[in-house]
Amino acid sequence: MDKYNENLTDVKEIFRKGDLRAIPKPLLKWYDNNRRILPWREQPTPYRVWVSEIMLQQTRVEAVKPYFQRFMDTLPDIAALAEAPEETLLKLWEGLGYYNRVRNLQKAAIQIMEDYAGIMPDSYEELLKLKGIGSYTAGAVSSIAYGKPNPAVDGNVLRVIARIRKDDRCISEDKVKKAVEKDLWEVIPKDRPGDFNQAMMEIGACVCIPNGAPHCEECPLRQICLAYEDGTQQQYPNKAKAKERTIEEKTILIIRDAELAVLHKRPAKGLLAGMYEFPSMKGFCTAEEVKEYLTENGLQVLRIQPLEDAKHIFSHREWHMKGYLIRVDELAPKKVGPDSADWIYIEPRETQDRYPIPSAFAAYAKGLSMQLGIPRTMF
Repeated sequence: MDKYNENLTDVKEIFRKGDLRAIPKPLLKWYDNNRRILPWREQPTPYRVWVSEIMLQQTRVEAVKPYFQRFMDTLPDIAALAEAPEETLLKLWEGLGYYNRVRNLQKAAIQIMEDYAGIMPDSYEELLKLKGIGSYTAGAVSSIAYGKPNPAVDGNVLRVIARIRKDDRCISEDKVKKAVEKDLWEVIPKDRPGDFNQAMMEIGACVCIPNGAPHCEECPLRQICLAYEDGTQQQYPNKAKAKERTIEEKTILIIRDAELAVLHKRPAKGLLAGMYEFPSMKGFCTAEEVKEYLTENGLQVLRIQPLEDAKHIFSHREWHMKGYLIRVDELAPKKVGPDSADWIYIEPRETQDRYPIPSAFAAYAKGLSMQLGIPRTMF
């Protein structure tokens, strides 16, 4: 008898397949032997758990690790987070995307300082009052950091449950998530709620995977899984079709002289608010159109070199970009044009510690030998 069958010997006789009450015992035994060693797991303080869970939204675990360490080194506690300058926050988050996450993180830190004397609340209900914290994060923090028996239901958990029960409800609907939360509240083990939640997420991320065939031969729950029983695993879960993205075409201008380069700060609200970007033109422009535009903005163009095309995908839009590396006589402009009044002139090395630049421009940052986000040596 293999170790996974052994885990299920007793639960098979008590519960029917698809019964969530059969999950905890074999799942926790599997987790004890297979869990990944992650920095926030080894020191699960409320602050560390909270920051890690926000970072992990929409981002892979391996990508988060170096960001998490740098964030903790720079802002080691809630008070430091509450007081951090916005550009410091954005620079620490540079490359992770979805920058409202870190803005809400700071807003919640300020709430904690003002309303909870700087101590993160342990109550699920109080956690929900904090900016940027929904039912999943409240469940994760309260269970992992405080040992409270509250489920943390994310896409991984919804997928695992949908396959175990052959549940064809649309997991994109909030009412389905709430129903699954209610069902898990009844089965979450009171003595190990944090481990249970992490085990559910772990099995979804590593075994019951979203893309491609799940690794059922490694799954401790396969003998209670209805989808595994009849080979329909990949028919679940049922998700709403993603909305079509709006496509925007842009021409990105990497403008520099012998020493300086040009950046522009984005507006304080909207997409990538407060970040820095390269000047750009709408649509795909020719080199001649670029030269004419820069002349209007007071620059004397010496050379224009085409760069690679690039694409960046946001939630509801795509940027399709072509770029040019442009050498000019000198910066700043000899006269201020319609756009150049808002340009700033920097030494490229300054982007290491200042001027957060979205990863959307990573392909073009190479033209300035910039390193966006976490340096490669940290991976």
